[in-house]
Amino acid sequence: MTSYLIGIDGGGTSCRAAVADRDGRILGRAKSGPANILTDPETALRNIAEAARAAFEDGGLNPEGIAAAYAIVGVAGHNVGDTVQNVGRRLPFATADIESDGLIALEGAVGDMDGAIAILGTGAIYIARRGATVCSLGGWGFTIGDHGSGARIGHALLQESLLAYDGIHAPSAITDSVLTEFNDDPRHLVDFARLAKPGEFGRYAPRVFEFAAGGDPVSTRLLKSSAAMVDEALDALVSKEARTICLLGGLAPLYRPWLAGRHQPLFVEAKADALSGAVALAARRFGSRRRAMI
Repeated sequence: MTSYLIGIDGGGTSCRAAVADRDGRILGRAKSGPANILTDPETALRNIAEAARAAFEDGGLNPEGIAAAYAIVGVAGHNVGDTVQNVGRRLPFATADIESDGLIALEGAVGDMDGAIAILGTGAIYIARRGATVCSLGGWGFTIGDHGSGARIGHALLQESLLAYDGIHAPSAITDSVLTEFNDDPRHLVDFARLAKPGEFGRYAPRVFEFAAGGDPVSTRLLKSSAAMVDEALDALVSKEARTICLLGGLAPLYRPWLAGRHQPLFVEAKADALSGAVALAARRFGSRRRAMI
């Protein structure tokens, strides 16, 4: 059976997969549900396998080839506890290296050049490369990290909605919209939040940007606070001699006008996306090994 390369870009909202030949030429792509191995490893494993299988089918390939494939799996939560070992043993590939979703994004955005990225999506992580040195900031997960992320923004919005309901903070159009969604019953909101995953909180973040654009005071206050945290992280990248920064992730285009003027000249467009970066890493890491085996 012919062996293939697989790139996985697993996030808190969705998982993308690409299958490629030994030279890294992408043959098929697919997408499935969330793949955060830290907060929900079982769901992540299921969606990684589903996306990989669908990518093979998209490329007109036999999905059984997954078992002989070499993969780079870029996911959030790779740097916490025993998660990598536990998940790695159960992946359906012949060989798989689990890497930071930030590392594959860096590879896609800057290739093998110096530069930095800020990933602003469900989570948040910042990575800089200078020569052979790669430095990562943040990415510690929703429970005690990911400040400035979509999940944090959404979580803060739900908190503000309850504070408005109790009359502790002044309400606004956005808190009214949240309470209406939960039938003006805070118990329903609390039940949702008690079981919600980061991706579910993160789905509220675009609403905050939307209402802030219309001048909503609660949304504006939340975004100013979140943007200040992002700016602090960007300052840390600059202190590590980052001279260009790619803003990545679903919230990146929404965030940019909220970030400090001192950072605006540093922002550049990414060369490619994180999924392309995962495939490029797989080609570099496994391509020569596989050719030698054939």
